[in-house]
Amino acid sequence: MSPTPISPMSPMSPIIPTTSYIFLREVRLHAHHGVLPQETVVGADFMVSLRVGYDISKAIESDKVGDTLNYAELYELVKREMNIPSKLLEHVAGRIVQALCETFPEVTSVDLELTKLNPPIGADCQGAGVELHLINNKTQ
Repeated sequence: MSPTPISPMSPMSPIIPTTSYIFLREVRLHAHHGVLPQETVVGADFMVSLRVGYDISKAIESDKVGDTLNYAELYELVKREMNIPSKLLEHVAGRIVQALCETFPEVTSVDLELTKLNPPIGADCQGAGVELHLINNKTQ
């Protein structure tokens, strides 16, 4: 006997995730970050990956975008912060994380990877950058 599939209209059994995340993976953006004058004038390409801890259990039940952390809004926040020129990627990453926690106080954690593609370091490499891992203590 095969299991009966759950139809989209069937009430779901309570699903209580122990951990849940919303993420953006490898978002490519052009921005003007760097210590060298050429970097702030010409700019460079960057890759941003973001994993945000967020309770999605309400959205699992409701199927409503208002009950989750909208990843389009995450993208707009990242894009806005990336458009502000900075010398250090550490500064940019810190701004992104701070803006996330201020804008979405329900966020429980943030994992951010910010990579400058083809950095001007005289090496043949795919990129150089920073990673931040944050637990939002305000949610506990």
